[in-house]
Amino acid sequence: MIEMMIEQRRRSLGGGLEVGRVLPFARRRMVGPFIFFDHMGPLDLAAGVDRSVDVRPHPHIGLSTVTYLFSGEVMHRDSLGSQQAIRPQEVNWMTAGRGITHSERFEKARAMGDHLHGIQAWVALPQGDEETAPSFSHHEGENLPQWDAGGVRGQVIAGAAYGLTAAARIHSPLFYVHLELDAGARAEIPTNHRERALYIAQGAIEIEGEQYTAGRMLVLGPDVSCFLALEPTTAMVLGGEPVGERFLFWNFVSSSKERLAEAAADWQAGRMKLPDADHDEFIPLPSADTAPPPMS
Repeated sequence: MIEMMIEQRRRSLGGGLEVGRVLPFARRRMVGPFIFFDHMGPLDLAAGVDRSVDVRPHPHIGLSTVTYLFSGEVMHRDSLGSQQAIRPQEVNWMTAGRGITHSERFEKARAMGDHLHGIQAWVALPQGDEETAPSFSHHEGENLPQWDAGGVRGQVIAGAAYGLTAAARIHSPLFYVHLELDAGARAEIPTNHRERALYIAQGAIEIEGEQYTAGRMLVLGPDVSCFLALEPTTAMVLGGEPVGERFLFWNFVSSSKERLAEAAADWQAGRMKLPDADHDEFIPLPSADTAPPPMS
């Protein structure tokens, strides 16, 4: 059975950049360790787009950010000195741990225009790893194993699924997979984790005789093991083992409300290092406790 259906809520991040926010949701904060899920675009960015569409330097603690694109290009820079463009079917995996700052710039779009479409996800770290040293890794090619069979093309983004394992270092059991299905194709869904979900980025599917269209996340009961594509469909399947209750303020995730307050104070006081290659501006700490996170 489908335990819950979550429809994306459109949110503006400023500068004309709009996302469909799925997680967190009032009645479902997390799926396994996944605590945040934004659907970016699809959005056409014209050549010469204003810099206000960029995501200026901002901080994170207590999580790993996972950036994955279907189309477009985003330039990542962080306080570790990393500078890495991400392109379609690649992964930028950034573990914030005790603290990191980064920016995301649409430099290709500014130069020649671009079509942006992708997913931003956050994975909460287990309590014992919340204060781990920050790190960044980029993955492409054979580090993200693929298969093509029966009208289903898949790529493992993180964790292990379908007998394949992605290269990114994870801190708790999880899986995260991109599926492309032809109309009429049927795909299995991994069943070896307590919490699982399916997000329809494009197209339409059928599960147990019910039809679902794009922009919806289906939180799956333990008996759901496959779905049918009613038309060409892009879907993400994800899940894992719960890591326990987490609190979220702005870009900070922690098992401790006191740690969130400490991180907010550090950012406001300028105690978190900005990226060396992008330090002339930053996103100020919001004043409202309900301030939504920006793109990761």
